[in-house]
Amino acid sequence: MRTTIKTAVFLLVSIVSYAQQDSQFTQYMYNTININPAYAGSRETMSIFGLHRTQWVGLDGAPVTNTVSIHTPINGSNVGLGVSIINDKIGPSDENDVSIDFSYTIPVSDTYKLSFGLKATANLLNVDFTKLNQYDKNDYSFDTNIDNKFLPNIGLGLYLHSDNTYIGLSAPKLLETKHFDRYAGTGSNSHLASENIHYYLIAGHVFDLTGDIKFKPSVLTKMVSGAPLQVDLSGNFMFNNKFVAGLAYRWSAAMSVMVGFQASDSWFIGYGYDLETTRLSNYNSGSHELFLRYELFNKYDKIISPRFF
Repeated sequence: MRTTIKTAVFLLVSIVSYAQQDSQFTQYMYNTININPAYAGSRETMSIFGLHRTQWVGLDGAPVTNTVSIHTPINGSNVGLGVSIINDKIGPSDENDVSIDFSYTIPVSDTYKLSFGLKATANLLNVDFTKLNQYDKNDYSFDTNIDNKFLPNIGLGLYLHSDNTYIGLSAPKLLETKHFDRYAGTGSNSHLASENIHYYLIAGHVFDLTGDIKFKPSVLTKMVSGAPLQVDLSGNFMFNNKFVAGLAYRWSAAMSVMVGFQASDSWFIGYGYDLETTRLSNYNSGSHELFLRYELFNKYDKIISPRFF
């Protein structure tokens, strides 16, 4: 237990001191609006999504993330709108992002559409340094908490898609910010919780293997200054337009299992489990994700086959 606490403190202080990473999701393919505003309205109906992620279970202070989003096309136009909220708790920090997403879609061929997206985000950060084990009582870096530090941000995205293929490029937060700098104005560069630009590239394609089985490989690539390139590879099968099962691999980080069930035309529920492939696996029992999606169809829009992305 003592080793676990020391490991947790080391990880959490590193996160707060050097780079505040965007929230991480294994089932990003169902939660695309959080990383790409151009996705807003692309499902051609109102879509409401909620997800809970508990990361590194058993490790004190490990990340816990909750997100809720709603997005919809605006009838009779090429415009899509969305709103999303992300709450991310990591050790002593509690961060909230509230985002408004706007998209505009144009047809580029008989089968493909290209969407342009704009994201506006309000970020609120709280850090309670009393939750950390401070071994050096004379270290004044942690003598002042961060209380509801507000920072605005903007983001951009492109999303090219058809009925069975998609590719997207986005940067949901373009402004590089420092949440806290207790020595501002003194000439010192000391700061905590800096926010760097995250660039995302996503792509996927749905193959109809038989009349009842579909296969969708997909990839997410994330690049941020000061961190290794992250690549997520996944493959999901859909059976009878109802059951989804698949595997994913986060390069040099984790293996994942994903399952889902289309309970009705409107309701879809999914679960994912990550098993660490790094030495961090010695200190936790994996990560869990549970999400629920509800889509509002009217009697004229009733789906024949559910969208697989």
